[in-house]
Amino acid sequence: MENHEFLTIVKYAWMEYDQSRPIESIVDISAKVSTNHVYKITLENQTFVIAKLSYFGKYEDFVEDHTIINVLSNNLFYPFEGLLSRSLMKQNKIFVHRFRNDQIDAAVVFYRPVKVQGRPPKKLTIEQIEQFAIEMGKFHKACHDVRYTLPKSSKSLRMDMRQLKQAVELDSSTRYTEDQRHLIVAHCDTFIAEANRIRPRKADFIPVFIDWNIGNFSLTSSFRLYSRWDYDWFRITTRIMDFYFLSRVVSKAGDRTIFTYEVDTLLDDRFLYFLKVYHKVFPLCPAEIMMIKECYRFFLLNYVLKHGTYFFNHQYVEQLQRDVLDVHLASIDRLDPSIIVKELGL
Repeated sequence: MENHEFLTIVKYAWMEYDQSRPIESIVDISAKVSTNHVYKITLENQTFVIAKLSYFGKYEDFVEDHTIINVLSNNLFYPFEGLLSRSLMKQNKIFVHRFRNDQIDAAVVFYRPVKVQGRPPKKLTIEQIEQFAIEMGKFHKACHDVRYTLPKSSKSLRMDMRQLKQAVELDSSTRYTEDQRHLIVAHCDTFIAEANRIRPRKADFIPVFIDWNIGNFSLTSSFRLYSRWDYDWFRITTRIMDFYFLSRVVSKAGDRTIFTYEVDTLLDDRFLYFLKVYHKVFPLCPAEIMMIKECYRFFLLNYVLKHGTYFFNHQYVEQLQRDVLDVHLASIDRLDPSIIVKELGL
């Protein structure tokens, strides 16, 4: 669909939400790296809201995730009470506009604008890594503290892997070679088997946002978390799902324009230092550390291969998926989480 058609969907979504406040202008502020569309809507009274149009995944999952995030945002205490942007509500539930035709099944949600301070630097100093580790430990602990107040989530990591395995086994297209299909299925099986063996405690599952690239959050001058947006990969699961992207934030390489999803950042000494500081704030257990390898495997399979066409611009997705199939899946065994367990004294 063309952008002007998305604009029309957003206009009708706002009319359904509140036609008593007319729109003055709509500006596309999308990051242009994924298939999601984000707009700034300025109303005639000069207030504005943010609209997000997404046609990834199931509509029901979209509503469920945003409902959980709204409750989380409302229930977090100081200093994280204003960290997350909240969706607009109509009457007693969040408002989500659904548009369906023979091309797409899209959802539109409106957010209150989130305040932004400094973006993280492309490469962190050791002192900044230490402060960032403290902040992430505190944030994860705050999410852990309110976990029993949140609505239930219907998604699970194992379910996603079973769905990917089934889709690949039934795939008769030329998207993958026979060897690639066998490779993906084997890694799905490995993930399920290892997750069943390690068995992270479901009682410790918390809200995680996974995609902690430096364009998705802002920090104060003292390097404290100030705001977080972009909820595409949100879910309720082990906090370890956040750690691959956190390893990228603190890595020696830093943020790069040309990138791939290699395992190296999880092997970086700077990431080990991050974990040691984090562990002092919100202690990790051996089972969680052992899940680092499997969460990396899950990320490659689920977010890059299974859903990559929705999350990454077409300029990047083919290369990223080739890298996973040709290099990254084979490199997973370079990561030995037991070394981290020993380094943390667990």
